[in-house]
Amino acid sequence: MSDAAQPTAAEVRAAAEAVKTALDRHLAAVERRSGDEDPAVYEAFNQLAAAAEAYDELLYDRYDEVTPFEIPGDDSLPPYTGPEEPNAISVLIRRDYAVAEPQRLLAQAQRVEAADSEAVLGTAEGASGTVHGAIGILFGEFEPDEIASRHKEFGLEEGDSTLWVTAADEPADPGDWLDAPFEHVDPERVVCRFDVSAVFDDEDDDLDEDEDLDEDDFNAPLDDEDLEPLDANDR
Repeated sequence: MSDAAQPTAAEVRAAAEAVKTALDRHLAAVERRSGDEDPAVYEAFNQLAAAAEAYDELLYDRYDEVTPFEIPGDDSLPPYTGPEEPNAISVLIRRDYAVAEPQRLLAQAQRVEAADSEAVLGTAEGASGTVHGAIGILFGEFEPDEIASRHKEFGLEEGDSTLWVTAADEPADPGDWLDAPFEHVDPERVVCRFDVSAVFDDEDDDLDEDEDLDEDDFNAPLDDEDLEPLDANDR
């Protein structure tokens, strides 16, 4: 940003004063709240968030500094407005992986490609020689759920994942949505949603070590020795 476009020191100071005023209003609204969903508290929260964001932007533009505060957003889904008795549902799944061991990924794809070439008595085209080619072979050979449960064998490291179940009045026409599978998702028709993220793992780390964590133990990833070896002929 050029010097001419920078906010003045007085503007930054005024934004800081606005944050202080918004803080006082928010505290006063909290002290007077009539219940957990008091609209006055909600309005004061939004005013404080807006004031803090404006101050943060001016502070950065003028002094190249930021505040240590982060106002959480509202990631909750809107109320469900779909049919009470859906005639069809769509299950939307996204799983992220990091390619942690490219050589293992390539080796597994080459085994599958070699087995397929022998089965048809043809010649391998060598698609498994590149990482993107190997990914295409493995995801074409194995179901996504199997890859998720055996990701270490394929040289992959799990990232975040999410699953949304949406309601529909009627099943979609065959092939109708394949070119844009996630383009027309209506959040108000989401029946349920399940998220898995490293963010939640970080929160779990704050728990007392003596606390019962049977569920975390159940969901812990398996070690290499616990995983069944890949058999290219086992499909």
